[in-house]
Amino acid sequence: MRTIRVGLGDRAYDILIESGILAAIGADLKQRAIAKRYVVVADSHVAEILGAKLMASLAAADVAAELITFPRGEESKHLATVAELASKLARLGVDRKDALIALGGGVTGDITGFLASIYMRGIPFVQIPTTLLAQVDSSVGGKTGVDIPEGKNLVGAFYQPRCVYIDSSVLMSLPPTELLNGLAEVIKYGVIYDAEFFRFLVEQRQAILDRDLPVIEKMIARCCEIKGAVVAADEREADLRRILNFGHTLGHAVEAASNYAMAHGLAVGLGMVAACRLAVGKGIFPQEQADAVCKLIADYGLPTDIPSEFSPQQIKPFLKTDKKTVGGRPFFVLPTEIGKVVITDAVSEELIDTVIGVGR
Repeated sequence: MRTIRVGLGDRAYDILIESGILAAIGADLKQRAIAKRYVVVADSHVAEILGAKLMASLAAADVAAELITFPRGEESKHLATVAELASKLARLGVDRKDALIALGGGVTGDITGFLASIYMRGIPFVQIPTTLLAQVDSSVGGKTGVDIPEGKNLVGAFYQPRCVYIDSSVLMSLPPTELLNGLAEVIKYGVIYDAEFFRFLVEQRQAILDRDLPVIEKMIARCCEIKGAVVAADEREADLRRILNFGHTLGHAVEAASNYAMAHGLAVGLGMVAACRLAVGKGIFPQEQADAVCKLIADYGLPTDIPSEFSPQQIKPFLKTDKKTVGGRPFFVLPTEIGKVVITDAVSEELIDTVIGVGR
């Protein structure tokens, strides 16, 4: 089993990575004694597929637990869902000695973490991410939240989990589109932090796409190591943690312009390509390295151009409501070389318009 410690003082926690760990979670939680009772939160789809297996693991370890659900999909990621789930907790008599377990992808983790942060002014929660995107990114770091019509994740809180359990074997049944959705975030780590990891992704592309579990686990672990180190250094995104937003400024804007019909990872992939083009346009990123990043994104089967149905006029308003905007100016994470980035708001409207309009 791979164990990664996220060093946050009295809020530090472990990320445990192992194929088949889902069946052992009950025994581990029993030993950790985080709560006297747990409420598993899952969307309707994940509950049907994995709910019984997790509940059996908890029951076998004599861990008291209930399961509650909500409709699957990004459209459930809003305040009304949080309110409905909070009412379910209240009816179950959940108190401050109890804890939540987020079983599912990024939407479930974000909703459950936010619910945990506000229910009775805060109860513990545990993450069990079941998608690649959630395993390498959203389950680690304590960002929680929901969407409102004006933008993605604009209502939320920083609230760290007590533990993260990553079962790589659940990825074997993940639809190809969901695997791609996570691979965009994986590539992000190589570009912003680790050129050697970027080369690993180039060399191991076929093994990763074939879901070779030892390679996949190594990949997941490195992503978690990078994110854990960044979060430990800057938990609340005052400085360094902002590099994790590479590809997200324009990515979130395109995602919002699609009314969230476009998957988050695919939008981030488009955003990373756009960020590379912005960096080249500013003269801070060599064209050949930009080509290498764009090629890797394309080689993994991710789209590289913003769909023609989204005009700059549709996309740009969402840049101004993004969380990374300060004083009406959007900030971008731009690469200077593979493995290094800068954060800047010094990007002209003309360059943004040019990049958004590429391929039209």
